[in-house]
Amino acid sequence: MDKRIARSGASPEREGAAGRRGLSEANAPERATGPAPAASAEAKPALCEGCDSSCERFAEAALRGEGISVGYGERVIIEPMDVAVPAGRVTAVIGPNGCGKSTLLKALARTIPLRGGAVYLNGQAIAELPTVEVARQMALLPQSPQAPGGLTVGELVAYGRYPHQRGLGRLTRDDRAIIDWALDLTHLDAFADRSLDALSGGQRQRAWIAMALAQDTGLILLDEPTTYLDMAHQLEVLELLRALNREQGKTIALVIHELNLAARFADWMIALRDGTVRAAGTPAEVMTAPLLRDVFGLDALIEPDPWTGRPSLVSYRLAGE
Repeated sequence: MDKRIARSGASPEREGAAGRRGLSEANAPERATGPAPAASAEAKPALCEGCDSSCERFAEAALRGEGISVGYGERVIIEPMDVAVPAGRVTAVIGPNGCGKSTLLKALARTIPLRGGAVYLNGQAIAELPTVEVARQMALLPQSPQAPGGLTVGELVAYGRYPHQRGLGRLTRDDRAIIDWALDLTHLDAFADRSLDALSGGQRQRAWIAMALAQDTGLILLDEPTTYLDMAHQLEVLELLRALNREQGKTIALVIHELNLAARFADWMIALRDGTVRAAGTPAEVMTAPLLRDVFGLDALIEPDPWTGRPSLVSYRLAGE
């Protein structure tokens, strides 16, 4: 756990401006005090295999889709499905290339249109919310985001305050305090005046996460935040996201390809194949040999990780070899 994040506490806006718009303490996700076990007597009921909206867990979802479907032209990408992102948890969306993971994230974030169904953000129909209100409740970090050349880290992070600005859009004292807070949490305060182009891959990804933090939302969606990063930088980014969840109460949902990292850092996993939900549950429930055979076409050897106790993919081969 990142001790620096633990010391920093809540954002300046949440500490000193109880009346400001944004996610209130009453509606904020319940904070977890440590890594959630794969299963426990106190764990909430798991969603059924089909992720049916009748499941009890849906009532507490920060973001949920009911009967949502997506397509481009005549091609159907996501078949009608029910899916939920549990509040106050880290959710990992896994599945093979082309199965609809990124499309699902975009559909839940309202960046692409639905063919059918509805998405609910903190219990409200997202289609009925003004764009600025959605941005005050949910931040989205797309895959491989691009910034204008020459932009500094501080300037990028300041963009996160856009949904909260009034009038001429000038940064207020509160805005600057939140920007400084986001830079500090991501260990980028010494890089505020440095060009984004001069950063390493891991530092650049942290800068984008800092921008999402400056948006000061209760929910953060990330599309493949570890892509193109080496193993050390992947861990750096995922440790940061888990600390944001544990210490700041952020609900995190991310698309990720690395199965062992998904099982290690997530509380909840959603497995997709061919535009359908094949399973949703804890890592122990989803990271199983039969499920990986169904979703990825693999014969998998899975053992408990000796350090974390989470399921770990030790070896695999194409099914039937």
